[in-house]
Amino acid sequence: MPDVSVTIKGTVTGTVTNKTGQFILRTKAPLPFTLVFSSIGFKPHEVEVRQLGSDLQVALSTQTVLGSEVVVTASRVSESILKSPVAIEKLDIRAIREAAAPGFYDALENVKGVQMTTSSLTFKVPNTRGFNIPNNFRFMQLVDGIDMQAATLGVPLGNAIGPTELDIQSVEITPGAASALYGMNAINGMANLLTKSPFMHTGLSVYQRTGVNHVDGKDHAASLLTETAIRYAQSFKNKFAFKLNLGYTHGTDWISNTRLDQNTNNLKSANPGFTALNGDANAAFDGWNKYGDDALAGSNVVSISGLNINGVANQTLRVARTGYWEMNW
Repeated sequence: MPDVSVTIKGTVTGTVTNKTGQFILRTKAPLPFTLVFSSIGFKPHEVEVRQLGSDLQVALSTQTVLGSEVVVTASRVSESILKSPVAIEKLDIRAIREAAAPGFYDALENVKGVQMTTSSLTFKVPNTRGFNIPNNFRFMQLVDGIDMQAATLGVPLGNAIGPTELDIQSVEITPGAASALYGMNAINGMANLLTKSPFMHTGLSVYQRTGVNHVDGKDHAASLLTETAIRYAQSFKNKFAFKLNLGYTHGTDWISNTRLDQNTNNLKSANPGFTALNGDANAAFDGWNKYGDDALAGSNVVSISGLNINGVANQTLRVARTGYWEMNW
């Protein structure tokens, strides 16, 4: 079994098992000592070690305990999820591993009461209690209790500046007002991303994901999407520890290619009676995904003498540059 916690009873010395259930524990504790094996969904199991170099074979028994998870978000202190003063939705490491989602952050969309808006590859906006907008000022996001909003924007940029999945221990979501403890930014709710302790989770971890997007070829040819993450943690005599996380994502985002006119012909400023230089019937054409063609009020107003095709003379018109399309930039 992977990710089983192995600790020496009465101390903080410990480790976790790898993907095949194996572990190595080095200690200077005097013999004999007792090892405690624990994992979510299983009963804690104790094994006494009387000699070094022991090759242990340990089996855990399943156990179902309702509401035994410990949360720290609701009151900033560790407490049982059943004793929390507010509703808490928790996504632990096992639920993240078993989630039918490309990554742990995408798995938040399947949590009860959570709505997710995907603005780009790395910008996903979670929200609870409605009032959702692409830049959600009312939802707070923390990493180990530290606010991770962008300093210039004042909103969390999804998980663009958060931890990688290799370093995630659990995610706690408060789907309701948490402003009493965390300020007005948490009026819609909050999410606290808890990372793995370098004292308990040591060693080197690597993952590589590869996928393909734009498979329809509508606005862009099929493009490769890759994500790489590396985590390294080390502990020294259980007194000092460090961890290093590196992540790299490369891909082609969605293409903005809406060719609608924001300054349509039914407006007086659209000049429907005059033909623009780019062939449009609107000399003040302002495309949704076109830049440099903005018709700013008062800055590009001209007077044209003579009769147009409708026999109207001496009109004041608004014109704009042709600009360029976003997808061609």
